[in-house]
Amino acid sequence: MIIVRELSKTFYQGQQETRAVSDVSFDVSAGEVYGLLGPNGAGKTTTMRMILGLLEPDAGYAEINGYRSSARSNELKRQVGFVSAQAGIYQWLTARELLEFFGDVYGQKPSITFERIEELSGLLGLTEFINQRCSTLSTGQRQRLNLARALVHDPDVMILDEPTLGLDVVGSQVIFNYINLLKTSGKATILCTHRLAQAERVCDRFGLLHRGELVHEGDLEQLTASTGGRDLVEIFVGMIESDPHDNRLEDAHFAPEGQA
Repeated sequence: MIIVRELSKTFYQGQQETRAVSDVSFDVSAGEVYGLLGPNGAGKTTTMRMILGLLEPDAGYAEINGYRSSARSNELKRQVGFVSAQAGIYQWLTARELLEFFGDVYGQKPSITFERIEELSGLLGLTEFINQRCSTLSTGQRQRLNLARALVHDPDVMILDEPTLGLDVVGSQVIFNYINLLKTSGKATILCTHRLAQAERVCDRFGLLHRGELVHEGDLEQLTASTGGRDLVEIFVGMIESDPHDNRLEDAHFAPEGQA
């Protein structure tokens, strides 16, 4: 469902050249959760933006259900749902109106959007506040509405960018339940997060980025066998310590579950 081939991107600021992503390739199948992981500055955001068709790669391509981001980005965007901790909602709309708006944005028939809202209300517990204005919703209710918004057009692919950022244990559990729903629904999912213990809990395979390169890829058993690390934290620490150009281990902001 998701094919990424040799994606590369370089940014220029005056005479300074920064290679943000270098020849990154991976695949994600239906019903699979792929953890795209790395410390700050590893190239995760740039990679996601190229996959979504928001940023033109210098080389390579991303393809979703046969649509390439560089050629038919509008069609590609209809295939994807995006969840971010930074996503906002329209305060003066009700929860139902917000979902109807996004259904319309994706060109969905009103009758189909109505069915999707009813289905998602049951799955994500929206029924009690579906007709309330968004400005009146609690943090947890806004979170669930944001998750429903990403699924209202029933995309085949989901991209989750730090979905548990700033959430407590209960809020994080909502995300875990949501990811399980995506898997059982056959969605191909990319999860970007610094919370490595959480990633171990929900991801089937991992791609570990460092300085724009995909350094390691595989499931946890394959990664521990190839690197000698016992878990993702040890693998990351070893990856950074082995880089002679990176002596700022304390600036690599990844954390076990329950830490910032």
